[in-house]
Amino acid sequence: MLPAQGTAAPSGARGSADPRLGRGARPATTAPHSPATPHHPLRAAIIGGGPGGLYTAALLKRLAPDRQVTVWERNAPDDTFGFGVVLSDETLGGIEHADPVVYAALRQDFVRWDDIDIVHRTTRHTSTGHGFAALGRHRLLEILHDRCRALGVELRFRTEAPHPDRLAREYDLVVAADGVHSTTREAYRDTFRPRLTVHRCRYIWLAADFAFDAFRFDIAETEHGVVQLHGYPYAPDASTVIVEMREDVWRAAGFDGLDESESTARCARIFADALGGRPLRSDKSAWTAFRTVVNERWSHGNVVLLGDAAHTAHFSIGSGTKLAVEDALALAACLEEQTTLEAALTAYEAERRPVVASTQRAAKASLEWFEDLPRYLDQPPRRFAFNLLTRSRRVTHENLRLRDARFTESVEREFGCPPGTPPMFTPFRMRGLTLRNRVVVSPMDMYSATDGIPGDFHLVHLGARALGGAGLVMTEMVCVSEEGRITPGCAGLYTGAQGEAWRRITDFVHERAPGTAIGVQLGHSGRKGSTRLMWEGMDEPLPEGNWPLVAPSPLPYRPGGQTPRELSRARLTDIRTQFAAAAARAARAGFDLLELHCAHGYLLSGFLSPLTNHRTDAYGGSLEKRLRFPLEVFAAVRDVWPWERPMTVRISATDWAEGGTSGEEAVAIARAFAAHGADAVDVSTGQVVADERPEFGRSYQTPYADRIRNEAGVPVIAVGAISSWDDVNSLLLAGRTDLCALARPHLYDPHWTLHAAAEQGYEGPGAVWPAQYRAGSRRPVTGRTDAPKPRLTLHGRRQDAESDAVSDV
Repeated sequence: MLPAQGTAAPSGARGSADPRLGRGARPATTAPHSPATPHHPLRAAIIGGGPGGLYTAALLKRLAPDRQVTVWERNAPDDTFGFGVVLSDETLGGIEHADPVVYAALRQDFVRWDDIDIVHRTTRHTSTGHGFAALGRHRLLEILHDRCRALGVELRFRTEAPHPDRLAREYDLVVAADGVHSTTREAYRDTFRPRLTVHRCRYIWLAADFAFDAFRFDIAETEHGVVQLHGYPYAPDASTVIVEMREDVWRAAGFDGLDESESTARCARIFADALGGRPLRSDKSAWTAFRTVVNERWSHGNVVLLGDAAHTAHFSIGSGTKLAVEDALALAACLEEQTTLEAALTAYEAERRPVVASTQRAAKASLEWFEDLPRYLDQPPRRFAFNLLTRSRRVTHENLRLRDARFTESVEREFGCPPGTPPMFTPFRMRGLTLRNRVVVSPMDMYSATDGIPGDFHLVHLGARALGGAGLVMTEMVCVSEEGRITPGCAGLYTGAQGEAWRRITDFVHERAPGTAIGVQLGHSGRKGSTRLMWEGMDEPLPEGNWPLVAPSPLPYRPGGQTPRELSRARLTDIRTQFAAAAARAARAGFDLLELHCAHGYLLSGFLSPLTNHRTDAYGGSLEKRLRFPLEVFAAVRDVWPWERPMTVRISATDWAEGGTSGEEAVAIARAFAAHGADAVDVSTGQVVADERPEFGRSYQTPYADRIRNEAGVPVIAVGAISSWDDVNSLLLAGRTDLCALARPHLYDPHWTLHAAAEQGYEGPGAVWPAQYRAGSRRPVTGRTDAPKPRLTLHGRRQDAESDAVSDV
């Protein structure tokens, strides 16, 4: 539904319109095609007459007019689902290059507009500069039908395709573009290995006989729950209207008992203001739940999946037709470029899979935002609008500022940014500590201590990052006992000598990097201890000199690893005392903040997760009991830690494993620690069990911080693949976090924060250069280190799977 956006390149900017020019402007061979090559298969069968299948057929025929291309479509020519279709300027550029005739026809019928309206609690916020283009789905199919017929493609409507086994024997290439319910995919399920996920909202495609003057999001708070409208014009006198709500709201409102006409009329009443009292119409419209389709493979012999048969992405980022059309462009080009069909299908999947995976991550973030929309209803109005616009993490603060500076500045003012101050350089207060900016150097184990004593390496490592301008620099996990170490190289705070060594480091930070706070993270390794240094084999046991391990339950971290002893009540008391003693030493050492490590499968995390805590006493079972010991430790530490200095706690909000900590439990854990005095929750994930399956990606852990902040009302620190200052600003301004912790970017660049300030032209109190380095603070910036990497168009060739900063709303 929502378009993937971009700025159209000038006509011809993507290279020659000659379809034989492959992407990268490499001329295709002029030698006669051989039937044995993919350039000229004798016969091509297309299963499915949607936009993806039709456009594939047209491209294959245009590139080789003597090909025999046949399309099977079980429905009539004008049967379709939905009303309007949105394509990005980037996709249109690929179409323009590959087939100017189709592009010219599309251009005549496109409706274009720039604005997005977000209506919430009677207030409308408008953001401009988004550049949408849409047309009717029926019209798109007519254009593609006409083009296929003109090129000589055989279109067989109201005709069921033969079984793919038969087609694979009779045709050189079989393209399965038969949609989300693909029978071809099911016929070869063991090869394609599809995974279908059904999501939590119900939605229905409807239409209005007038054109909205902007892309419109309208939020209705009914007696049964939240209902949202997504609407956009697709013709001068018509708009697509999608009504969506959670399954429980849909049932509570009685929609499960209404027929098509009753549902349509009910939706029109709910959004009477948005519609100006006008009715809605349907076209065999039915309520459905969105299904995300992922396949492990996309081809089987000479059969290849395309469009929704291969992958789906939620309509809220408007990628269904866009992805199918781009699949067609890539498949046709790969068939031209490669010398065998096998190589062509391999190249097609290799090219498209990263792009699709990135789009699906963005679509998942977007659909989950709408599923969880109620948690944001009480946000300040402009923050709510900004949050909605940036929900997929593809549109960012900087990107939106370039599109609509006026709107973005209004959001910044509401956030509290002084003029010219990026969100990341606004201060943040916890108890008696005020951080000058929102950047945290995340705890990173260095495994470089001797007998638990931090040395010159730690002084230089932490000192350099403190000089680099971050608001808060955190130590690695500092162990509370010798047996609580992860490796022999781990630092500790269980002796006076260790405390004195840490004092040397805190003194340096306070004297040489004034304005930067330094925090200590206290922890105990639990069952993940007695292992080698990371670069010698992470989580692998020591070849000799092992020490006994303890844990909530006698479960080894890895098969074949050391089995820990289950902690007795007496040993729990000892460990609680060790934490308190270490905290007292940390206070004397001059740390400004203390974080209790209850994440990543270490000792306290082991109590919290049901996967690692199998106890049957008062410290195991229900979440309340699993929380008991970590809360006892927190209370003991808080008792000795100076009141004016803040305490935070790091948790793993998910174990990335079935049966592990749930999202609801993560919120409850955060609430419990906050009730006991935690000033913020550092929200990490995973590393609790060895067989975890994380869903990696840009900012992939931030949704967990977002949920805790907006459901529990607890300040949070977000972590996890946050690498750009643009992401930091976006997360803060959307209200998804209060602070951002970055690890690897600070390994790459100790002065990451000061460089971020320079790149944004900021010279205020949130980023003060050390006097010794000030001469370099105004060095001309030659380029944004966090800007999206250069990308080529579909026919010019590479797509960036992660950045795509202007691709959708």
